[in-house]
Amino acid sequence: MHDLVIRGGTIIDGTGGARFKGDVAVDNGLITVVGIVSGQGKKEIDATGLLVTPGFVDVHTHYDAQVSWDSLLSPSCWHGVTTVVMGNCGVGFAPARPEQREALIALMEGVEDIPGAVLVEGMKWEWETFEDYMKAIESKPHAVDIGAQLPHAALRVYVMGERAIQREAATDADIAEMGRLAAQAMNAGAIGFSSSRSLNHRSRDGGIIPSYGAERKELVGIARAMGQTGKGVFEMISDFDDMDAEFALLREMAEASRLPMSISLIQFDHRPDGWRQLLDNITRAVKDGLQMKGQVAARPICLLFGLQATLNPFSSHPGYKAIAHLPLSERVAKMREPEVRAQILSQKASGNPMLTNIFRSMHKIFPLGDPPDYEPPVEKSVKALAEAHGVRPEELVYDMLLQRDGKELLYAPLANYLDNNLDVTREMILSPHTAFGLGDGGAHCSILCDASFPTTHLTHWARDRTRGEKLPLEYLVKRQTQDTAQMVGFMDRGVIAPGMKADFNVIDFDNLSADAPHIVHDLPAGGQRLIQKAKGYKFTIVSGQVTFIDGESTGALPGRLLRGRQAAPVLRAAQ
Repeated sequence: MHDLVIRGGTIIDGTGGARFKGDVAVDNGLITVVGIVSGQGKKEIDATGLLVTPGFVDVHTHYDAQVSWDSLLSPSCWHGVTTVVMGNCGVGFAPARPEQREALIALMEGVEDIPGAVLVEGMKWEWETFEDYMKAIESKPHAVDIGAQLPHAALRVYVMGERAIQREAATDADIAEMGRLAAQAMNAGAIGFSSSRSLNHRSRDGGIIPSYGAERKELVGIARAMGQTGKGVFEMISDFDDMDAEFALLREMAEASRLPMSISLIQFDHRPDGWRQLLDNITRAVKDGLQMKGQVAARPICLLFGLQATLNPFSSHPGYKAIAHLPLSERVAKMREPEVRAQILSQKASGNPMLTNIFRSMHKIFPLGDPPDYEPPVEKSVKALAEAHGVRPEELVYDMLLQRDGKELLYAPLANYLDNNLDVTREMILSPHTAFGLGDGGAHCSILCDASFPTTHLTHWARDRTRGEKLPLEYLVKRQTQDTAQMVGFMDRGVIAPGMKADFNVIDFDNLSADAPHIVHDLPAGGQRLIQKAKGYKFTIVSGQVTFIDGESTGALPGRLLRGRQAAPVLRAAQ
């Protein structure tokens, strides 16, 4: 008897090939038969009328702290994700000396919007070195497999101390030590190295991330040391204010190491064609034999505004700040008082350039809706709706925030939405030199919830899109499974074939949907976060064990820490 048989499903195997009906058998955590399974299973799943796909691989998460207290790693686990890679954007918690912990917490709070009190309460700091950090992860059971990257900011602070926080130039000795520790981490099983060169990434007090502006010799020195091990990948993010110089640096890292590199690929309104220039550079680098890809999002890079969220359009108005400390119900009651409403609406945003800019961008703020609409037309914008109702946009936003007893969320697509559609995103997805990423699971707790990207990939792009061309479901599954797995060196998963790891989703595709995000208070120290569940994932399976049924945990925790590259099995032909 087989350990598990998934019988009679429509298999989309992750290769991009045509779907087919068949069975899958699993033994000892691996796929043993694909096609017709004559033998019985100790456990059987009837997948008639359902899709069977590989488990999804999410290469861009920030669960670096959450692994300490959450065995499920939600919300990713609710969206078919069976493997995550964390430690992105150069931020994380190892290596770290005891006296450096607060600085790393402040940095994560500022860059990734994870409350500092949550991090202080939730992490036990059972490590100093990166190797010890991996052992701490390994000691706790999880529902998904986990890969950890070495973050540049933590490494720099560990080696340089306060000089790193002040962003002083690294000395030759500093660079040699960072290179030594990076090589040591790769040999111990780190998946790769990440770094941020973005001014948007700032600490809680506004300080710029320590890795910003790191000199060429530092980054190339680390890359060269990693290259000598032959292990690891690079994940990089940059503002690309000087495209030629910045890309030349990243290319030199790839050349010095001969290791794969992915770079965040985003369309910004102030530089509409910058993403094309970056993708052209990546394409040329690939033609020259380098392994480079752009990481792309499933939908706009956005912010969610609300009275429960980190920000709302009135967050910096003096009248709102005076009542911001009140519990939600009391705040809503005050805001409904005519005199309070008039006072707040008469004021201007102050001290926050982002909020000031919001009031200039009402054409790009929308009601999110339930189910969420991530590609709304401009006529549904606050500006258009306000004009239709004969009121000022500020008044309409104010009243929207009070809907659902103050729990309403507003959707502000900041990037990848210049033309009020997702045509540019579709171009990015279709490039052979991109990969799915940027979901940020575990981060931005009260300002977005993009860990649901895998569900958007399938529902919006293959089934629901009405404002442009769709994409083939087989292609989208491949992009979220085989392509993401191989980009980070996981050659043992992402395809349904004999010998491969038995990670699956069994999906009711006709009824697959993402719920609207909502706030819960389930973090350590009572911290809050946005979560987003899904419907339609009938079964999620990791290493042959059913971990979720209809979105509910079974209690099975077969996930493990992945140490470095995962070798491909010797595949037998499907039967």
